[in-house]
Amino acid sequence: MKQTVVINVVGLSSSLLQHQDLFLTQWIKNKQLSKIKPVLPAVTCTAQSTYLTGKHPSEHGIVANGWYFKDECEVKLWRQSNHLVQSPKIWDKAKAHNPNFTCSNMFWWYNMYSNSDFNVTPRPQYRADGQKIPDCYSSPPELRDKLQKKLGTFPLFNFWGPTANIKSTQWIAEASKLVHTWHEPTLQLIYLPHLDYVLQKHDNQDIIYQHLKELDTVLKELIGFYEEKGIDPIVLSGYGITPVKGPMHINRLLRKNGYIKVREENGLEILDPGVSDAFAMADHQIAHVYVNAKDKLQEVKRLLENCPEIELVLDTEGKKDHHLDHKRAGDLVVIAKKEYWFTYYYWLNDAKAPDFARTVDIHKKPGYDPVEMFTDPNKKMMLARIGWKLLKKKLGFRSLFNVIPLDADLIKGSHGAINIPEAYYPVFIHNADQGKPDGKTLLPTEVYGYIWDNIFGTAKE
Repeated sequence: MKQTVVINVVGLSSSLLQHQDLFLTQWIKNKQLSKIKPVLPAVTCTAQSTYLTGKHPSEHGIVANGWYFKDECEVKLWRQSNHLVQSPKIWDKAKAHNPNFTCSNMFWWYNMYSNSDFNVTPRPQYRADGQKIPDCYSSPPELRDKLQKKLGTFPLFNFWGPTANIKSTQWIAEASKLVHTWHEPTLQLIYLPHLDYVLQKHDNQDIIYQHLKELDTVLKELIGFYEEKGIDPIVLSGYGITPVKGPMHINRLLRKNGYIKVREENGLEILDPGVSDAFAMADHQIAHVYVNAKDKLQEVKRLLENCPEIELVLDTEGKKDHHLDHKRAGDLVVIAKKEYWFTYYYWLNDAKAPDFARTVDIHKKPGYDPVEMFTDPNKKMMLARIGWKLLKKKLGFRSLFNVIPLDADLIKGSHGAINIPEAYYPVFIHNADQGKPDGKTLLPTEVYGYIWDNIFGTAKE
Protein backbone atom coordinates (compact mmCIF):
# COMPACT_ATOMS: atom_id res chain seq x y z
CA MET A 1 0.00 0.00 0.00
CA LYS A 2 1.11 3.55 -0.73
CA GLN A 3 0.48 6.29 1.82
CA THR A 4 -2.03 8.74 0.34
CA VAL A 5 -3.24 12.15 1.45
CA VAL A 6 -6.31 13.82 -0.09
CA ILE A 7 -6.72 17.54 0.64
CA ASN A 8 -10.22 18.87 -0.05
CA VAL A 9 -9.88 22.61 -0.73
CA VAL A 10 -13.50 23.72 -0.62
CA GLY A 11 -14.60 25.90 -3.53
CA LEU A 12 -11.38 25.51 -5.51
CA SER A 13 -11.80 25.76 -9.28
CA SER A 14 -9.55 26.67 -12.19
CA SER A 15 -11.07 30.17 -12.14
CA LEU A 16 -9.01 30.82 -8.98
CA LEU A 17 -5.70 29.54 -10.34
CA GLN A 18 -4.80 32.53 -12.49
CA HIS A 19 -2.49 34.27 -10.02
CA GLN A 20 1.08 33.27 -10.86
CA ASP A 21 2.46 34.38 -7.49
CA LEU A 22 0.50 31.69 -5.62
CA PHE A 23 2.36 28.63 -4.39
CA LEU A 24 -0.54 26.44 -5.51
CA THR A 25 -0.47 27.81 -9.07
CA GLN A 26 3.24 27.05 -9.35
CA TRP A 27 2.90 23.66 -7.63
CA ILE A 28 0.34 22.36 -10.12
CA LYS A 29 2.62 23.09 -13.09
CA ASN A 30 4.31 19.76 -12.39
CA LYS A 31 1.01 18.03 -11.71
CA GLN A 32 -1.95 16.80 -13.70
CA LEU A 33 -5.04 19.00 -13.28
CA SER A 34 -8.38 17.50 -14.25
CA LYS A 35 -11.80 18.97 -13.84
CA ILE A 36 -14.60 17.00 -12.22
CA LYS A 37 -18.11 17.16 -13.60
CA PRO A 38 -20.14 18.32 -10.59
CA VAL A 39 -22.36 15.77 -8.90
CA LEU A 40 -25.99 16.81 -8.52
CA PRO A 41 -26.37 18.46 -6.12
CA ALA A 42 -22.87 19.93 -5.94
CA VAL A 43 -22.95 20.43 -2.17
CA THR A 44 -20.68 19.30 0.64
CA CYS A 45 -22.30 16.11 1.91
CA THR A 46 -23.33 14.77 -1.49
CA ALA A 47 -20.00 15.45 -3.19
CA GLN A 48 -17.93 13.94 -0.40
CA SER A 49 -20.14 10.86 -0.13
CA THR A 50 -19.90 10.35 -3.90
CA TYR A 51 -16.10 10.64 -3.87
CA LEU A 52 -15.72 8.23 -0.94
CA THR A 53 -18.16 5.57 -2.18
CA GLY A 54 -17.86 5.83 -5.96
CA LYS A 55 -21.66 5.73 -6.06
CA HIS A 56 -24.38 8.17 -7.09
CA PRO A 57 -26.78 9.76 -4.56
CA SER A 58 -29.45 7.31 -5.74
CA GLU A 59 -27.29 4.58 -4.15
CA HIS A 60 -25.54 6.20 -1.19
CA GLY A 61 -28.63 8.21 -0.18
CA ILE A 62 -27.03 11.58 0.55
CA VAL A 63 -29.32 13.68 -1.63
CA ALA A 64 -28.21 17.04 -0.16
CA ASN A 65 -26.79 18.47 3.08
CA GLY A 66 -30.08 17.46 4.64
CA TRP A 67 -33.56 16.29 3.77
CA TYR A 68 -37.10 15.83 5.10
CA PHE A 69 -37.28 12.95 7.56
CA LYS A 70 -40.77 11.83 6.61
CA ASP A 71 -41.39 9.59 9.61
CA GLU A 72 -40.64 12.52 11.95
CA CYS A 73 -42.13 15.26 9.72
CA GLU A 74 -38.97 17.33 10.26
CA VAL A 75 -36.27 18.80 8.04
CA LYS A 76 -32.80 17.99 9.38
CA LEU A 77 -29.51 19.27 8.01
CA TRP A 78 -25.89 18.57 8.90
CA ARG A 79 -26.41 15.23 10.61
CA GLN A 80 -23.09 13.57 11.40
CA SER A 81 -23.54 9.82 11.66
CA ASN A 82 -21.79 7.79 8.97
CA HIS A 83 -24.66 5.28 9.22
CA LEU A 84 -26.73 7.65 7.09
CA VAL A 85 -24.49 6.82 4.11
CA GLN A 86 -25.96 3.71 2.52
CA SER A 87 -22.91 2.56 0.52
CA PRO A 88 -19.53 1.36 1.80
CA LYS A 89 -16.84 4.02 2.11
CA ILE A 90 -13.38 3.59 0.62
CA TRP A 91 -11.91 2.70 4.03
CA ASP A 92 -14.47 -0.10 4.47
CA LYS A 93 -13.43 -1.76 1.23
CA ALA A 94 -9.74 -1.02 1.78
CA LYS A 95 -9.78 -2.74 5.17
CA ALA A 96 -11.44 -5.78 3.61
CA HIS A 97 -8.76 -5.76 0.89
CA ASN A 98 -5.85 -5.34 3.34
CA PRO A 99 -6.41 -5.54 7.12
CA ASN A 100 -3.33 -3.37 7.69
CA PHE A 101 -4.98 -0.37 6.02
CA THR A 102 -5.75 2.59 8.30
CA CYS A 103 -7.56 5.85 7.61
CA SER A 104 -7.63 9.31 9.18
CA ASN A 105 -10.66 11.47 8.44
CA MET A 106 -9.99 15.10 9.31
CA PHE A 107 -13.31 16.93 9.02
CA TRP A 108 -14.82 15.29 5.92
CA TRP A 109 -18.53 14.92 6.59
CA TYR A 110 -20.36 11.92 8.12
CA ASN A 111 -17.28 11.53 10.24
CA MET A 112 -18.88 10.01 13.34
CA TYR A 113 -19.38 6.28 14.03
CA SER A 114 -17.53 5.07 10.96
CA ASN A 115 -14.99 2.30 10.47
CA SER A 116 -12.22 4.85 9.91
CA ASP A 117 -9.47 4.91 12.52
CA PHE A 118 -8.37 8.45 13.48
CA ASN A 119 -11.09 11.02 13.01
CA VAL A 120 -11.91 14.58 14.05
CA THR A 121 -15.01 16.65 13.28
CA PRO A 122 -16.77 19.79 14.66
CA ARG A 123 -19.04 19.04 17.60
CA PRO A 124 -19.98 21.93 19.92
CA GLN A 125 -21.15 21.36 23.46
CA TYR A 126 -24.78 22.40 23.93
CA ARG A 127 -25.03 23.22 27.63
CA ALA A 128 -28.28 23.03 29.60
CA ASP A 129 -28.13 26.78 30.25
CA GLY A 130 -28.33 27.50 26.51
CA GLN A 131 -24.62 28.06 25.88
CA LYS A 132 -22.93 26.65 22.77
CA ILE A 133 -19.30 25.93 23.62
CA PRO A 134 -16.62 25.34 20.94
CA ASP A 135 -15.41 21.76 20.82
CA CYS A 136 -14.79 18.85 18.47
CA TYR A 137 -15.42 15.10 18.44
CA SER A 138 -12.80 12.49 17.77
CA SER A 139 -12.31 8.79 17.40
CA PRO A 140 -10.57 7.51 19.42
CA PRO A 141 -11.93 9.90 22.10
CA GLU A 142 -8.53 10.72 23.58
CA LEU A 143 -7.37 12.14 20.23
CA ARG A 144 -9.58 15.19 20.82
CA ASP A 145 -7.95 15.93 24.17
CA LYS A 146 -4.46 15.38 22.82
CA LEU A 147 -5.01 17.75 19.89
CA GLN A 148 -6.70 20.48 21.91
CA LYS A 149 -3.96 20.33 24.54
CA LYS A 150 -1.45 20.94 21.76
CA LEU A 151 -3.37 23.38 19.55
CA GLY A 152 -5.99 24.92 21.83
CA THR A 153 -9.75 24.44 21.58
CA PHE A 154 -11.03 23.89 18.07
CA PRO A 155 -12.10 27.40 16.90
CA LEU A 156 -15.73 26.55 16.14
CA PHE A 157 -16.84 30.16 15.72
CA ASN A 158 -14.15 30.62 13.07
CA PHE A 159 -15.44 27.52 11.25
CA TRP A 160 -18.90 28.93 10.56
CA GLY A 161 -20.80 32.15 11.22
CA PRO A 162 -19.95 35.86 10.99
CA THR A 163 -16.45 35.33 12.42
CA ALA A 164 -15.49 32.47 10.07
CA ASN A 165 -11.92 32.97 8.91
CA ILE A 166 -8.58 31.28 8.22
CA LYS A 167 -8.10 30.22 11.87
CA SER A 168 -10.27 27.11 11.54
CA THR A 169 -8.46 26.05 8.36
CA GLN A 170 -5.09 26.56 10.06
CA TRP A 171 -6.23 24.49 13.06
CA ILE A 172 -7.38 21.62 10.82
CA ALA A 173 -4.11 21.69 8.86
CA GLU A 174 -1.99 21.61 12.02
CA ALA A 175 -4.15 18.88 13.54
CA SER A 176 -3.83 16.81 10.37
CA LYS A 177 -0.05 17.01 10.51
CA LEU A 178 -0.04 15.91 14.14
CA VAL A 179 -2.38 12.98 13.51
CA HIS A 180 -0.25 11.87 10.56
CA THR A 181 2.92 12.11 12.66
CA TRP A 182 1.41 10.15 15.54
CA HIS A 183 -0.39 7.43 13.55
CA GLU A 184 0.98 7.27 9.97
CA PRO A 185 -2.39 6.35 8.38
CA THR A 186 -2.46 4.73 4.96
CA LEU A 187 -5.04 7.28 3.82
CA GLN A 188 -5.64 10.71 5.29
CA LEU A 189 -8.57 12.90 4.24
CA ILE A 190 -8.28 16.63 5.03
CA TYR A 191 -10.99 19.29 4.68
CA LEU A 192 -9.96 22.96 4.37
CA PRO A 193 -13.08 25.18 4.41
CA HIS A 194 -11.74 28.74 4.08
CA LEU A 195 -12.75 29.56 0.49
CA ASP A 196 -16.30 28.44 1.14
CA TYR A 197 -16.95 31.51 3.28
CA VAL A 198 -15.01 33.92 1.12
CA LEU A 199 -16.61 33.13 -2.22
CA GLN A 200 -20.15 33.17 -0.84
CA LYS A 201 -19.60 36.52 0.90
CA HIS A 202 -17.50 38.51 -1.57
CA ASP A 203 -17.40 39.47 -5.22
CA ASN A 204 -14.57 41.98 -4.83
CA GLN A 205 -11.59 40.35 -6.56
CA ASP A 206 -9.02 42.13 -4.38
CA ILE A 207 -10.64 40.77 -1.22
CA ILE A 208 -10.87 37.27 -2.71
CA TYR A 209 -7.18 37.44 -3.67
CA GLN A 210 -6.15 38.37 -0.13
CA HIS A 211 -8.01 35.38 1.24
CA LEU A 212 -6.50 33.17 -1.44
CA LYS A 213 -3.08 34.26 -0.23
CA GLU A 214 -3.99 33.29 3.35
CA LEU A 215 -5.11 29.85 2.22
CA ASP A 216 -2.08 29.52 -0.06
CA THR A 217 0.25 29.97 2.92
CA VAL A 218 -1.52 27.15 4.78
CA LEU A 219 -1.37 24.91 1.71
CA LYS A 220 2.33 25.58 1.14
CA GLU A 221 3.18 24.44 4.66
CA LEU A 222 0.77 21.49 4.57
CA ILE A 223 1.84 20.15 1.19
CA GLY A 224 5.51 20.69 2.09
CA PHE A 225 5.02 18.64 5.26
CA TYR A 226 3.79 15.63 3.28
CA GLU A 227 6.30 15.98 0.48
CA GLU A 228 9.11 15.87 3.03
CA LYS A 229 7.68 12.49 4.07
CA GLY A 230 7.75 11.31 0.45
CA ILE A 231 3.98 11.64 -0.05
CA ASP A 232 2.52 13.38 -3.12
CA PRO A 233 -0.82 14.78 -1.91
CA ILE A 234 -3.92 14.75 -4.07
CA VAL A 235 -5.68 18.14 -3.99
CA LEU A 236 -9.33 18.24 -5.00
CA SER A 237 -12.56 20.12 -4.39
CA GLY A 238 -16.19 19.08 -4.08
CA TYR A 239 -17.52 22.03 -6.06
CA GLY A 240 -16.63 25.44 -7.40
CA ILE A 241 -18.57 28.53 -6.41
CA THR A 242 -20.18 30.65 -9.13
CA PRO A 243 -21.11 34.33 -8.81
CA VAL A 244 -24.82 34.95 -8.26
CA LYS A 245 -26.96 38.03 -8.73
CA GLY A 246 -29.79 37.25 -6.38
CA PRO A 247 -31.89 34.79 -4.37
CA MET A 248 -35.07 32.96 -5.30
CA HIS A 249 -37.50 32.59 -2.37
CA ILE A 250 -39.01 29.26 -3.36
CA ASN A 251 -41.02 28.72 -0.15
CA ARG A 252 -42.52 32.19 -0.38
CA LEU A 253 -43.73 31.30 -3.86
CA LEU A 254 -45.28 28.09 -2.55
CA ARG A 255 -46.86 29.95 0.36
CA LYS A 256 -48.37 32.68 -1.81
CA ASN A 257 -50.01 29.91 -3.81
CA GLY A 258 -51.50 28.29 -0.74
CA TYR A 259 -49.31 25.21 -0.37
CA ILE A 260 -47.44 26.04 2.84
CA LYS A 261 -48.92 25.94 6.32
CA VAL A 262 -47.40 27.66 9.34
CA ARG A 263 -48.22 27.74 13.01
CA GLU A 264 -47.87 30.87 15.12
CA GLU A 265 -45.82 30.87 18.31
CA ASN A 266 -45.39 34.09 20.32
CA GLY A 267 -46.49 36.06 17.29
CA LEU A 268 -43.86 34.44 15.03
CA GLU A 269 -44.35 31.89 12.26
CA ILE A 270 -42.98 28.34 12.25
CA LEU A 271 -43.10 26.19 9.12
CA ASP A 272 -45.29 23.12 9.68
CA PRO A 273 -44.09 20.66 7.02
CA GLY A 274 -46.21 17.74 8.20
CA VAL A 275 -49.47 19.50 7.24
CA SER A 276 -48.20 21.61 4.32
CA ASP A 277 -49.42 20.55 0.88
CA ALA A 278 -45.93 21.25 -0.44
CA PHE A 279 -42.73 22.90 0.84
CA ALA A 280 -39.08 23.14 -0.20
CA MET A 281 -35.94 22.12 1.66
CA ALA A 282 -33.61 24.69 0.10
CA ASP A 283 -29.89 23.91 -0.11
CA HIS A 284 -27.81 26.45 -2.05
CA GLN A 285 -28.86 26.09 -5.73
CA ILE A 286 -31.01 23.01 -5.29
CA ALA A 287 -34.32 22.50 -3.53
CA HIS A 288 -36.08 19.28 -2.67
CA VAL A 289 -39.81 19.96 -2.89
CA TYR A 290 -41.88 17.53 -0.83
CA VAL A 291 -45.50 17.33 -1.92
CA ASN A 292 -47.78 15.84 0.73
CA ALA A 293 -50.91 16.52 -1.33
CA LYS A 294 -50.08 14.13 -4.16
CA ASP A 295 -53.08 15.28 -6.21
CA LYS A 296 -51.40 18.70 -6.47
CA LEU A 297 -48.03 17.44 -7.69
CA GLN A 298 -48.48 18.45 -11.31
CA GLU A 299 -49.75 21.94 -10.51
CA VAL A 300 -46.79 22.50 -8.18
CA LYS A 301 -44.47 21.33 -10.95
CA ARG A 302 -46.04 23.74 -13.46
CA LEU A 303 -45.77 26.62 -10.99
CA LEU A 304 -42.04 26.00 -10.54
CA GLU A 305 -41.35 25.43 -14.24
CA ASN A 306 -42.69 28.90 -14.99
CA CYS A 307 -40.16 30.62 -12.69
CA PRO A 308 -37.46 32.53 -14.58
CA GLU A 309 -34.86 31.76 -11.88
CA ILE A 310 -35.28 27.98 -12.21
CA GLU A 311 -33.30 25.86 -14.66
CA LEU A 312 -34.81 22.40 -14.16
CA VAL A 313 -37.65 20.72 -12.30
CA LEU A 314 -37.02 17.00 -11.98
CA ASP A 315 -39.93 14.61 -11.54
CA THR A 316 -39.65 10.83 -11.12
CA GLU A 317 -38.07 10.29 -14.53
CA GLY A 318 -35.88 13.37 -14.23
CA LYS A 319 -34.53 12.18 -10.89
CA LYS A 320 -33.64 8.82 -12.45
CA ASP A 321 -31.83 10.56 -15.30
CA HIS A 322 -29.77 12.58 -12.80
CA HIS A 323 -29.14 9.73 -10.32
CA LEU A 324 -31.26 11.32 -7.58
CA ASP A 325 -34.03 8.73 -7.46
CA HIS A 326 -33.88 7.96 -3.76
CA LYS A 327 -36.65 7.85 -1.16
CA ARG A 328 -35.06 10.76 0.72
CA ALA A 329 -35.27 13.07 -2.31
CA GLY A 330 -38.15 15.45 -2.81
CA ASP A 331 -41.11 14.54 -4.98
CA LEU A 332 -39.66 17.25 -7.21
CA VAL A 333 -36.03 18.34 -7.30
CA VAL A 334 -35.57 21.93 -8.42
CA ILE A 335 -32.30 23.35 -9.75
CA ALA A 336 -31.65 27.08 -9.96
CA LYS A 337 -30.07 28.82 -12.89
CA LYS A 338 -26.41 29.50 -12.18
CA GLU A 339 -27.08 33.19 -11.38
CA TYR A 340 -29.51 32.37 -8.54
CA TRP A 341 -29.77 30.42 -5.31
CA PHE A 342 -32.66 29.30 -3.08
CA THR A 343 -33.45 30.67 0.36
CA TYR A 344 -35.42 28.70 2.93
CA TYR A 345 -37.48 31.82 3.84
CA TYR A 346 -41.18 31.03 4.08
CA TRP A 347 -42.55 34.09 5.93
CA LEU A 348 -43.98 37.00 3.93
CA ASN A 349 -43.33 39.64 6.59
CA ASP A 350 -39.94 39.88 8.33
CA ALA A 351 -41.70 40.86 11.54
CA LYS A 352 -43.14 37.32 11.56
CA ALA A 353 -39.82 35.56 10.97
CA PRO A 354 -39.03 32.97 13.68
CA ASP A 355 -36.52 33.99 16.34
CA PHE A 356 -33.92 31.51 15.06
CA ALA A 357 -33.91 33.19 11.64
CA ARG A 358 -31.73 35.99 13.05
CA THR A 359 -29.31 33.60 14.76
CA VAL A 360 -26.65 31.11 13.70
CA ASP A 361 -28.67 27.92 14.07
CA ILE A 362 -27.98 25.32 11.39
CA HIS A 363 -30.20 22.70 13.02
CA LYS A 364 -33.46 24.63 13.46
CA LYS A 365 -33.67 26.19 10.01
CA PRO A 366 -35.53 24.08 7.42
CA GLY A 367 -32.87 24.82 4.81
CA TYR A 368 -29.37 26.16 4.36
CA ASP A 369 -28.81 29.81 5.33
CA PRO A 370 -25.59 31.42 4.03
CA VAL A 371 -26.68 34.76 5.49
CA GLU A 372 -25.45 33.34 8.80
CA MET A 373 -22.01 34.53 7.68
CA PHE A 374 -23.04 38.19 8.16
CA THR A 375 -24.01 40.41 11.04
CA ASP A 376 -26.92 42.76 10.48
CA PRO A 377 -25.54 45.91 8.78
CA ASN A 378 -28.61 47.88 9.90
CA LYS A 379 -27.85 47.41 13.60
CA LYS A 380 -25.41 49.94 15.01
CA MET A 381 -22.59 49.16 17.46
CA MET A 382 -22.69 45.46 16.62
CA LEU A 383 -19.52 44.59 18.55
CA ALA A 384 -20.95 46.24 21.66
CA ARG A 385 -24.23 44.36 21.18
CA ILE A 386 -22.42 41.04 20.91
CA GLY A 387 -20.22 41.85 23.91
CA TRP A 388 -23.26 42.66 26.02
CA LYS A 389 -24.98 39.42 25.03
CA LEU A 390 -21.85 37.43 25.86
CA LEU A 391 -21.60 39.13 29.24
CA LYS A 392 -25.22 38.28 30.06
CA LYS A 393 -24.59 34.64 29.16
CA LYS A 394 -21.51 34.54 31.39
CA LEU A 395 -23.59 35.95 34.22
CA GLY A 396 -26.06 33.10 33.77
CA PHE A 397 -28.81 34.97 31.90
CA ARG A 398 -30.33 33.70 28.69
CA SER A 399 -29.58 35.92 25.71
CA LEU A 400 -30.69 35.54 22.09
CA PHE A 401 -27.83 36.13 19.66
CA ASN A 402 -30.14 37.72 17.11
CA VAL A 403 -27.41 39.45 15.09
CA ILE A 404 -27.97 37.82 11.67
CA PRO A 405 -29.74 39.88 8.97
CA LEU A 406 -32.62 38.69 6.81
CA ASP A 407 -31.11 40.17 3.64
CA ALA A 408 -30.44 37.37 1.16
CA ASP A 409 -29.10 39.89 -1.37
CA LEU A 410 -25.86 39.94 0.64
CA ILE A 411 -24.83 36.60 -0.87
CA LYS A 412 -22.43 36.90 -3.81
CA GLY A 413 -21.66 33.26 -4.69
CA SER A 414 -23.30 29.85 -4.54
CA HIS A 415 -23.05 26.24 -5.73
CA GLY A 416 -25.12 23.14 -6.21
CA ALA A 417 -26.20 23.56 -9.84
CA ILE A 418 -24.49 21.55 -12.58
CA ASN A 419 -25.12 23.67 -15.68
CA ILE A 420 -22.21 25.99 -14.95
CA PRO A 421 -19.11 27.11 -16.92
CA GLU A 422 -16.25 24.61 -16.73
CA ALA A 423 -14.05 27.28 -15.12
CA TYR A 424 -16.14 26.68 -11.97
CA TYR A 425 -15.99 22.88 -12.04
CA PRO A 426 -14.31 21.22 -9.05
CA VAL A 427 -10.75 20.06 -9.67
CA PHE A 428 -8.58 16.99 -9.16
CA ILE A 429 -4.83 17.66 -8.95
CA HIS A 430 -2.52 14.68 -8.97
CA ASN A 431 1.10 13.69 -9.54
CA ALA A 432 1.52 13.69 -13.35
CA ASP A 433 4.28 11.06 -13.20
CA GLN A 434 1.76 8.42 -12.25
CA GLY A 435 -0.22 9.02 -15.42
CA LYS A 436 -3.67 9.17 -13.84
CA PRO A 437 -5.92 10.90 -14.44
CA ASP A 438 -5.04 12.04 -17.94
CA GLY A 439 -6.48 15.56 -17.93
CA LYS A 440 -9.96 14.50 -19.02
CA THR A 441 -13.06 15.71 -17.23
CA LEU A 442 -13.80 13.13 -14.56
CA LEU A 443 -17.18 11.91 -13.49
CA PRO A 444 -17.65 12.45 -9.75
CA THR A 445 -18.02 8.68 -9.24
CA GLU A 446 -14.57 8.15 -10.80
CA VAL A 447 -12.73 10.04 -8.05
CA TYR A 448 -13.05 7.00 -5.78
CA GLY A 449 -11.16 4.82 -8.28
CA TYR A 450 -8.26 7.23 -8.61
CA ILE A 451 -7.83 7.41 -4.84
CA TRP A 452 -8.00 3.61 -4.67
CA ASP A 453 -5.40 3.26 -7.43
CA ASN A 454 -3.11 5.70 -5.67
CA ILE A 455 -3.18 3.46 -2.59
CA PHE A 456 -3.19 -0.01 -4.14
CA GLY A 457 -1.93 0.47 -7.69
CA THR A 458 -3.55 -1.99 -10.08
CA ALA A 459 -4.89 -4.20 -7.30
CA LYS A 460 -8.67 -4.48 -7.55
CA GLU A 461 -11.16 -4.52 -4.71
